[in-house]
Amino acid sequence: MRKFFFAAAIGLITLALSPVSFAQTPDPSIAAKHAIGEIKSIDAAGKQLTIKTDAGSMVTVSLSDKTTYKKLAPGEQTLTNAADVTFADLAEGDRVMARGTVAEDRKSVPAVQVIVMTKGDLAKKQEAERLEWRRRGILGVVTALKPDTKEITISNRTIAGTQSVVIPVSDNTEMRRYAPDSIRFGDAKPSNFSELKVGDQLRALGERTEDPLRFKPEKVVTGSFRTVGGVVTAINPATGEIKINELEKKNPLTIVIKNDAVLRRFSGMMGGPGGPGGPGGAAPGTGGAGGGQPAAQGAPARPQGGGGPGGGGPGGPRNINDMLERLPTISIADVKVGDTIIVSSTQGVDPTRLTAISLVAGADALLAMLAPRPQPGQAAPNPAAGLGSSGISFGIGLP
Repeated sequence: MRKFFFAAAIGLITLALSPVSFAQTPDPSIAAKHAIGEIKSIDAAGKQLTIKTDAGSMVTVSLSDKTTYKKLAPGEQTLTNAADVTFADLAEGDRVMARGTVAEDRKSVPAVQVIVMTKGDLAKKQEAERLEWRRRGILGVVTALKPDTKEITISNRTIAGTQSVVIPVSDNTEMRRYAPDSIRFGDAKPSNFSELKVGDQLRALGERTEDPLRFKPEKVVTGSFRTVGGVVTAINPATGEIKINELEKKNPLTIVIKNDAVLRRFSGMMGGPGGPGGPGGAAPGTGGAGGGQPAAQGAPARPQGGGGPGGGGPGGPRNINDMLERLPTISIADVKVGDTIIVSSTQGVDPTRLTAISLVAGADALLAMLAPRPQPGQAAPNPAAGLGSSGISFGIGLP
């Protein structure tokens, strides 16, 4: 998310230039000496900007002939390398920090300085970050914790089966955790090993080791998520709400779709040629391209190609989570009554309302693939049975 890059870059600047902030402000993007947000409108004649903070507050930024403008590249930690720009260089969609004495109602600020990160620069930085997390990342569900050695074991789902990968963390590992009801990667808070729980979803950035079932992390982001499957019964695009009947427990639920939610549609191709159902693709439970033998029951899936565990690059293993992230995105208008969907959300206060992080529509085939196979003589299980522990970990998005 763009907020992630901007906040990281100006964090030290904020501490150095505006140490005084409102006590218990309801909007962390507004302090006594600055307001941070995205430019929503520019009034050139009136020399004003309207910015929207990440919490949704609207702030009017008044400019004068004495206002100075600095352009900062994403990733910069100080103004040392900032470039001088002008009012004319600002554009809607840019992220700015307007420095000045904020009004008591927190709705306006006469800016003595405007620090800007352009929409284009942020998009390039965000895409580079996403590619890095895909290339050097791993995703899974926490299945075991060893506090004495600080080792995390995750279940990493591939088409060939489920493999266990051990992730040892150290004091040098940057750990962050999603907050309840938050759907932003950039809102994840500093965390530590003691906050982890079995069942958490985890995304890590780091290096493969010689042992394909061990991963050396540099950054770890975790969260306690709820993953449910259901059939859509009603859709209200105006309020961004989808009502479903949950498949597993038959409960009615309301799914809240906010701007940062990622909606996709499952086509059965799982990433196109090479995925299940595509040319050369492996059927669920097989060992990969070429119709390899099924993985032995209970045996870890052998990583395929050179991508290492969880790898998403060319030649990497067919990781279901990575394939889901490559599905085409849709809007709420593309979701239809009767669709079977899978939704991942943070654990919120109201168990009947879920704020969606990720949603996959057309998920009938995916649920059938994930459902445990019945033993001889047993009835087929509920299609959503065990969904939360299936190894599907699309709750934690990319930056």
